[in-house]
Amino acid sequence: MADQQGNASALAVTVLRIDDQTVELRWRPNGNKISIGVCNGLRRTDAMRQIPVNETELSAGRVTVSGLLPTNRYYFHFKDANGSRVVTGERQVLLEGAVNFRDIGGYKARDGREVKWGKVFRSDGLTRLTDRDHAVLKGLGISRVYDFRTPAEVAEAPDHLPEDGSLIHVNLPVTHGKIDFVDAMTRLKKGDIRWLSPDFMVEGYIRNIEEAPHVWGEVINAIAEMTEPAVLFHCTGGKDRTGTCAALILLMLGVDEETVISDHQLSNTYIADMLPKLFELVASYGVDPEKLAPYFTAPLEGIEAMLDHLRKKYGTAQDYLDSQAGVNSDTQKRLKDKLLR
Repeated sequence: MADQQGNASALAVTVLRIDDQTVELRWRPNGNKISIGVCNGLRRTDAMRQIPVNETELSAGRVTVSGLLPTNRYYFHFKDANGSRVVTGERQVLLEGAVNFRDIGGYKARDGREVKWGKVFRSDGLTRLTDRDHAVLKGLGISRVYDFRTPAEVAEAPDHLPEDGSLIHVNLPVTHGKIDFVDAMTRLKKGDIRWLSPDFMVEGYIRNIEEAPHVWGEVINAIAEMTEPAVLFHCTGGKDRTGTCAALILLMLGVDEETVISDHQLSNTYIADMLPKLFELVASYGVDPEKLAPYFTAPLEGIEAMLDHLRKKYGTAQDYLDSQAGVNSDTQKRLKDKLLR
């Protein structure tokens, strides 16, 4: 299973998922005593439970935490004798009906601050969410969902959200590339892959920037104004349109490009278990799955081309958001103060 990073101060902590009730926390031992607390939620008032750490665990820089409830979202509070502190959590949120649902918190910005956990989430499609997943979403405090799928995608697989009105669903359609997912699958079933040119995915990332600045601006401006605890945005795979929005937010907050690329590529880790079944389905259409790999994965060349395009045409993501998306410098500053700690 993939590890989830949380970095702050002089401590660098890794959270490794063992099973649905157990994680292992790892850090680089520096000879100092470490105190660790775990909270169900971000606030320290949420009944923090202290995790005992013996000398063997201290010298090894790892401890196992068990008895975690699958429906709860946990954050781990570290403190060492030097006064270094870090609050970290798992990047992926474990759900039964979505695999690429994750927190964009925990990343370091250039000014030394860190993106807050539990404020902004990104995901793949939400059509298969279960009642247990609904409980997780409520626990996260998510009050608004931005859906980047086209009307055809939404009609084909509507989000399955709680029916109590606790979540506001906002559809902001973005077509990644020249055709949407529903059209692509219709063509695939006929064995038609002529639409998938070598540059299809790269062009899609550039189109996301050039054709949908109003979408990214609406989401980012709304986050700046929201008093609600958390927001979620998603598309079908949670990698391209969703990846574009996440990248713009992280870049605007001052997270470096290397980290933004790493966050983008995490999609390939989280969707990996789904790919064999998906490729088997594609093969049943008489199509070579290898030729579809760029479409069903998060292409490194896509995010790199997008970053290069932003840099060459607009200078920075901040400049792009200001000039094209209507997110002015005052809003960007307000958002930094809101999402960085």
